[in-house]
Amino acid sequence: MVGRPRRSDVDEGGLRAATELLLARGYAGLSPDEVAERAGIAKTTLYRRWPTKDHLALAVVNRLQDHDEITDTGDIRRDLPAYLEKIAAGLNRMRAAGRAPGDDDGSAGTVAELVAAAARHADVGELERQMYARRNTLARALLERARDRGQLRADLDVEALFDQLAGALYYRVLITGSPVDRAYAERLVETALRGALSENG
Repeated sequence: MVGRPRRSDVDEGGLRAATELLLARGYAGLSPDEVAERAGIAKTTLYRRWPTKDHLALAVVNRLQDHDEITDTGDIRRDLPAYLEKIAAGLNRMRAAGRAPGDDDGSAGTVAELVAAAARHADVGELERQMYARRNTLARALLERARDRGQLRADLDVEALFDQLAGALYYRVLITGSPVDRAYAERLVETALRGALSENG
C-alpha cells in the first residue's frame, strides 16, 4: 500500500474526481492539485495517498476494473469472448481518454502512459502487477473450470492460453494501433480454442 492507511471518504472522493478528469482530459490533463480541489480534500492528504500522478492514474484504472465482473455460464465459447471484450473495453476507454469522439489516431494514449509509469516507479510497477495478478487469477479460474468440466483438454496450459489471448489485445493497442473489440475477441478465442478444446468441448 502506498502512503498512510486509507480513509474511504478520501479514497472515494479523490478517485471519483480523478476518474472524471482522466477520462475527460487524458493522462496529460490529469492534475493531482485539481483533483484535490474538485474532491474537496487537502493537497497534502491527496499526495500522502497518491504521491505522483502515476500512482493516481493507476488507482483510477484499478477502480474502473473492479466494476468488471467475470461471468461463468458454463459455456467457455461464450464466456471467454465476453471477458476479453471487457478487457478490450477498458483498453479502449484509456486509449480514448482525453480525445474528442471519433478522434482516433491509433496511439495507445493512457495505456502507454501506465506502462511507462511502471518503469518510472518501482512501487507503481509492483502495484500494476498486483492489480493484473488479481484479475488474471479470476480469468484463469474460468478456464480451469472449463477444463474440469471437460470442455477444454485435460493437459491444457491455462496460463499460456490466457497469456496468448490477453497479450494479443495489449499488442494491438500498444504496438499496432489496431482496433480491439468484440469481433476481434471472438476471432482470438475461436483461433486459440481450436487447439484447446477437448473432443467433448
